[in-house]
Amino acid sequence: MKAVVFNGAYDLAVVERPAPRLLHDEDMIVQVLYAGVCGSDLHAYRGVEKVSSTGFICGHEFVGVVSELGSAVDAGRFPIGSKVVVPFTTSCGRCFFCIRGKSARCSDGLLFGSPKLDGGQAEYVRVPLANGTCVSLDSFEGEQKLGDLKILLFLGDIWTTALYCAKNALKDALESFATHDLASEKLTIAVLGLGPVGLCTLIALEYLLKKHKLYNQSRVYAIDSVQDRLDHVKEIGAFPLKLDPADPQEVISLLNLENERGVDAVCEVVGHESALRLGFDILRPFGTLSSVGVHNAPLPFTGEACFSKNLVFYAGRCPVRSLMDEAIPALIEMQNRFAGFVDCVINIEDAVEAYEKFNLRRVQKVVIDFTCERKHTYD
Repeated sequence: MKAVVFNGAYDLAVVERPAPRLLHDEDMIVQVLYAGVCGSDLHAYRGVEKVSSTGFICGHEFVGVVSELGSAVDAGRFPIGSKVVVPFTTSCGRCFFCIRGKSARCSDGLLFGSPKLDGGQAEYVRVPLANGTCVSLDSFEGEQKLGDLKILLFLGDIWTTALYCAKNALKDALESFATHDLASEKLTIAVLGLGPVGLCTLIALEYLLKKHKLYNQSRVYAIDSVQDRLDHVKEIGAFPLKLDPADPQEVISLLNLENERGVDAVCEVVGHESALRLGFDILRPFGTLSSVGVHNAPLPFTGEACFSKNLVFYAGRCPVRSLMDEAIPALIEMQNRFAGFVDCVINIEDAVEAYEKFNLRRVQKVVIDFTCERKHTYD
């Protein structure tokens, strides 16, 4: 089969690899229909995130068809030929963390597209712990309601991560609006970074604010340094602010003019310490900083600063599998917002070039389409 393999920083290759086989009773083999390239894939690609070894198959966003099942996998839930979406990490469904809705920290969890587990940018992929990891799309009516099945890819990471980020950002505010008479108050949220996860976060905020009847009482700021990204956010109802990375003070001053005490919440999806610092600086006291960016540097603020601001800080990996039952109907409801979201659909042979374009921000979302022409069959 063909696969995208990581050989080192800025060094990918499309190669022939043996198709994966069942190794454990709880394994599933999935025939990939669509695979995405995620912004977090670029951390290793750029050499920012250090990996213990090379030669693994890339990618943690994929949706596909059940091809083969281990003896312990529930064939009733996952019949051969049925469609499944797979989160970016595996989860057992029975450990301390999984049963508490924290599947991102499963005791036996592994990350797809890493030295320990080959990813989904290939024609086939082995999914360990399939019972606790996979979600059958046949169990939801939503698949038939989606105009573009490529959108299902977003469930495995970026949409569900965005929903998680938005939910955390709004927790304190929703409680305050529910328990106090704040009818005259304006809820203010800033989203830092308008790549795919950032755009998904804007859509998730719209979904949640409308659900809680606070949409017309809210103002969402969308902050980025790339004008093309800012041009897309007005139709979502957000207020674009262009950031000069060398001098963020202009954005800080503008926000302070409109919100003297600071914004109520910040969603940080960039994964860079400068974004965290900006988020901290524009927050009001007792404000919420919700971060899902993958960070590799020390925090850019001190414990004393956090104490002085009474910072509420959420950070870390999204428990995608635990949120899937909420994420699927939310995606179906908001699907019209994703029109034109995927702007680079490729054959796997073009993956290396697509990574280069994605890294240079020349495309917004890359999807490898295996459905048009499948020359290599599983045997």
